[in-house]
Amino acid sequence: MPAASARRSDAASTDARRPAGDPAATAAERAAAKAWKVELRELGRRAGSLREWDKTLPAPGGWGVEMIGVPEGAPVELRLRLESVMEGVLVSGEVDVPVTGQCARCLEPLSDTLTLDVQELYAYEGSTTEATSAEDEVRRIEGDAIDLAPLVRDTVVLTLPLSPTCTPDCAGLCVDCGERLDDLPADHSHEVIDPRFAGLADRFANLTDTAEGSQSGSARTDPEEN
Repeated sequence: MPAASARRSDAASTDARRPAGDPAATAAERAAAKAWKVELRELGRRAGSLREWDKTLPAPGGWGVEMIGVPEGAPVELRLRLESVMEGVLVSGEVDVPVTGQCARCLEPLSDTLTLDVQELYAYEGSTTEATSAEDEVRRIEGDAIDLAPLVRDTVVLTLPLSPTCTPDCAGLCVDCGERLDDLPADHSHEVIDPRFAGLADRFANLTDTAEGSQSGSARTDPEEN
């Protein structure tokens, strides 16, 4: 599986050293957020107008669930079509999103690239769709632009599995030694002693060692006697 892009460690440490409210960090965040917004002036409001929008943008932070997600800054490829309709702008197309995470069974790292279909209507202010829909049921055009980041984020997060696996039939970890079962021989096992008989097992082992020691001593003295 292709590996998702990761942030450089030196860049991450630089970010960590920046104080809260750092103008440089704030400006970078605003620029990143602006990149996900599409101006609609070129498209216009005439129904049937079309515009192709192909971009590769860095993923914002927070796109994921507990065990898998999109690394912040990873390249997200968008191949979209914007179509002007009576009620607003219809956005449709495909998105390629790199994801990284951890197998929920064996805890091995995993990575993949998801290709997701998106289709969403952004409603004009004052349109019938806006008037007849709840606030959280329809996306709205903000001024002369639409923000694609929430649409892609929601599509990604709703697609991600809560318990991802490295392979569909991953056997997980051995409960006794913690090793990955798929890397161990088929007959791998551990002797399990009932704790109620653990003391007897220890005594039996000690008696066996004593008996073996006596037999070894007898074997060494017999030739001298002869």
